[in-house]
Amino acid sequence: MSVPSPSSPAVEVSGLVREFKGGIRAVDGLDLAVAAGEIYGFLGPNGAGKTTCVRILTTLLRPTAGVARVAGHDVVAEADAVRRAIGVALQEAAIDPLMSGRELLRMQGALHGLRGAAARERAGELLERVGLTQAGDRRVGGYSGGMRRRLDLALALVHRPRVLFLDEPTTGLDPTSRGALWREVRSLNDEGTTVFLTTQYLEEAEQLADRVGIIASGRLVAEGAPDVLKARVGEPTLHVELADPASADRARTALAHLGSVQAPDPAAPTKVELRTAGGKAAIAPVIRALDEHGVVVESVEVESPTLDDVFAAVTGSHLEGAGAAP
Repeated sequence: MSVPSPSSPAVEVSGLVREFKGGIRAVDGLDLAVAAGEIYGFLGPNGAGKTTCVRILTTLLRPTAGVARVAGHDVVAEADAVRRAIGVALQEAAIDPLMSGRELLRMQGALHGLRGAAARERAGELLERVGLTQAGDRRVGGYSGGMRRRLDLALALVHRPRVLFLDEPTTGLDPTSRGALWREVRSLNDEGTTVFLTTQYLEEAEQLADRVGIIASGRLVAEGAPDVLKARVGEPTLHVELADPASADRARTALAHLGSVQAPDPAAPTKVELRTAGGKAAIAPVIRALDEHGVVVESVEVESPTLDDVFAAVTGSHLEGAGAAP
């Protein structure tokens, strides 16, 4: 067995391919690396290859070609070492509805070598961590969707994994449950856990990920910090609403030195648009410049490029449901 270097990536993939019957390539020559201690968001629509990739990285599926290493271990040659180092919460996790959350956690602990008082103590710690202490002795069949996802997370944490894989963990959850799970993911990461998060929610990737990899048709089409990716698409636009349409020309003159003033829209005579790299930081200079030219402002709104804009730029299509809040 190889011994991972302390500085080696938590996840490292090179030329990864997975073909299914009929020559369908769900993963097609994927290369990526996730640093230890990072939250990596794997973003893409349904059918893009996200889940297939996660199943390979968690040793549930063998690759057709290429190499994948997790926590310094090869997912094929050292699958047992990989399993000891990772926690996994998949969409299709099988949980016995007749058992209680506490029983499931103790059973999971036993699978990882915890016995007696140690297993009971760890189950109690995790129930408290995910906010299920009061529901811990209830049958899981009576849990809500949010409670089940929190239990999934607790089960994945029993053995204190170095790398945590979360496959679309908030799909179908209400905003309150989603927010609670986000807070727990951030907390785990603050403690040093590397998180590999697959999602089709733009907001989730923006809220949690240090870096994002965008996958389409099994290939990585863009990668980087969310702000960096969005900056490649274009600059933020400031939408300025004026009190008097007669002041629009003066407003455009006043703002010309702050960025690119867009051509006037005859249908909206009181609106002026300014593209500027400053984004929100440019609001104060904009207000000041307009005030110096005697222009009265009703409101200023900032519209920034989104990760869906990035996706559209590199694939020619939009993410499913990108226009709706998750």
